Amino acid sequence: MKKTIVIMAGGKGERFWPKSRNDLPKQFLSLSGEGKTMIQLTVDRLLPMVSIEDIYVVTNQTYINLVEDQLPNLPRENILAEPMPKNTAPAIGFASVVIEKKYGEAMMIILPADHLIKQPIIFRDTLKTAIAIASEKENLVTIGITPDYPETGYGYIQFGASNLHKEFSNVYKVERFVEKPSVEIAQQYLDSGDFLWNSGMFVWKVSSILNNFKKHLPKIYKGLTQISQKYGTSEYEKAVISEFSKFDSVSVDYGIMEVASSIFTISGSFGWDDVGSWLSLERMMRLDENGNALQGNTISMHSKNMIVIGSKKLIATIGLDDLIIVDTEDVLLVCAKNEAQNVKVIIEKLKSLNKTQYL
Repeated sequence: MKKTIVIMAGGKGERFWPKSRNDLPKQFLSLSGEGKTMIQLTVDRLLPMVSIEDIYVVTNQTYINLVEDQLPNLPRENILAEPMPKNTAPAIGFASVVIEKKYGEAMMIILPADHLIKQPIIFRDTLKTAIAIASEKENLVTIGITPDYPETGYGYIQFGASNLHKEFSNVYKVERFVEKPSVEIAQQYLDSGDFLWNSGMFVWKVSSILNNFKKHLPKIYKGLTQISQKYGTSEYEKAVISEFSKFDSVSVDYGIMEVASSIFTISGSFGWDDVGSWLSLERMMRLDENGNALQGNTISMHSKNMIVIGSKKLIATIGLDDLIIVDTEDVLLVCAKNEAQNVKVIIEKLKSLNKTQYL
């Protein structure tokens, strides 16, 4: 069966403000120190599995040129532009009907554009296991991440106590999905041993996911059918705009995964990081002897556990602890590390003040 990759690249990456901006969001930035952007690294780790012609990128209409510039070998027709953001269910449904029109039946591997994978060979082996499970009946497979600390910024997947697949030792039936917990609840999940972090990575057949759209999200399915019927005609782009405007904004987790049957999860351990906030850089970058993550034009004295991202001007820190400092051409962010998740609050404040030039 044809294997296809769908890379989700429409987000704004607001927790990486002020580096991540409306016109250059996180997935198009180089954050890992490897010299390539997040979306380029995502494609690179997948090319041993599929050809570039079988990779599709779902992104916002305004990011088409960024995708073309950063992935010049990707066929233009494989860039699927959402005319407006409607969350992950419509985006995945959009890709599903396009792939169905091209191949009929195919395997779909859904991946975010902005994750870090430190062990790509193990990652690809995990995807191969997921493909084997998803090829059976109408199984939907999600990749869970074995947790190693009580993270409160992720959703969790509770899996069955016993492995249901004799052939694979790390495949489990999903019991339930749970939202982001408090630190106390997250510690309970970690201690129990039967919870995984929800990575937002999925594997299924085109027919399996479309049948679930038809059953659980019939209004969206109806619109997807209209897009499918117009694909390849002069009415296609008009149909995409028209139908997306009618779609409810709903995640695939909430709209399908939480209510569907035959949901399996695979526990993955391949050096995954969702690079969700500035704190992620401590896990990605080489730290100095004082635990500082320093990048760009910076110098540090008597400072520890700092994250400092410089640009043109020199940033010098003296006697500081546990701060995030990010310098860009027009914005300087200074943030306590324990407030990193509240960068998005600053963005909302800027919107309310109509200072959109900083977004």
